[in-house]
Amino acid sequence: MQPATIKLFLTDGEPTGIRTAEISNWTGKAIAGPRSQLSEVRKRDELVSPGVYLLTGVDPETDQATLYIGEAESVNKRLKQHDRGEKEWSQVVAFISKDDNLTKSHIRHLENELIQRARHAKQALVINNATSGSSLPESDQAEMNVFLDKMLQLLPILGVDAFKTVKARASKAEESTQDLYCDIKGLRATGQLSDNGFIVFEGSQAVKEDRKSSTRIKAKREQYLENGLLIENESHLVFAQDFEFTSPSAAAAIIRGGNSSGPSNWKNMAGLSLKDMT
Repeated sequence: MQPATIKLFLTDGEPTGIRTAEISNWTGKAIAGPRSQLSEVRKRDELVSPGVYLLTGVDPETDQATLYIGEAESVNKRLKQHDRGEKEWSQVVAFISKDDNLTKSHIRHLENELIQRARHAKQALVINNATSGSSLPESDQAEMNVFLDKMLQLLPILGVDAFKTVKARASKAEESTQDLYCDIKGLRATGQLSDNGFIVFEGSQAVKEDRKSSTRIKAKREQYLENGLLIENESHLVFAQDFEFTSPSAAAAIIRGGNSSGPSNWKNMAGLSLKDMT
């Protein structure tokens, strides 16, 4: 992404309250806020315009992040409908155009692109139904791609990490010095500490059977099997891509089929555990 100057405004001074975000020389604008302040969010004049919005929350059964992505010719009216629904969500982030230049085709295109990217990233449970998107002229598509890049640049700042991609290992030299291993029943998973938690690498192995006592971990593993992060093998499970967990323990729990101590179970090539390294 290109370097950017971002203007973030806290309307009530609270970092978790209603916020607006803009990027220099960009026609878009983001409005974010908690569901508890939705009535105030909906008073924003900008939200009578066409736009794209994201509803984020947490699945109460699995503790996994959830994401709904929508579009509307009046974001305000659509958010009122969502507030009456029973779906679990806690925050909204909406994007509009300050020059009122977004058409129905534009916002359907943006909605589809966001859904596809979120599903590919597998960082959150995307609860949308299928969308057909919208066919755009070449010039409009190029313009919307730029608009999308700016949206993706702002979303993490506004607390939405569902589109983040895991950085691959830089080199084999780095791999040999920083890799950690989690072994169980002849299976091995490989990973590394990251800025935001712990990355488990593609091809890592996990046990096939869940511990009977680990209901919540079982639900998470079932979700990862459903979205394709984990693939079933004859005798074990395999990670289909690199994936970043919130902690070494969260990663170890998925690999071992139940609550596990990451600091004790992740070890380097010499057999020294994370717990012993600190």
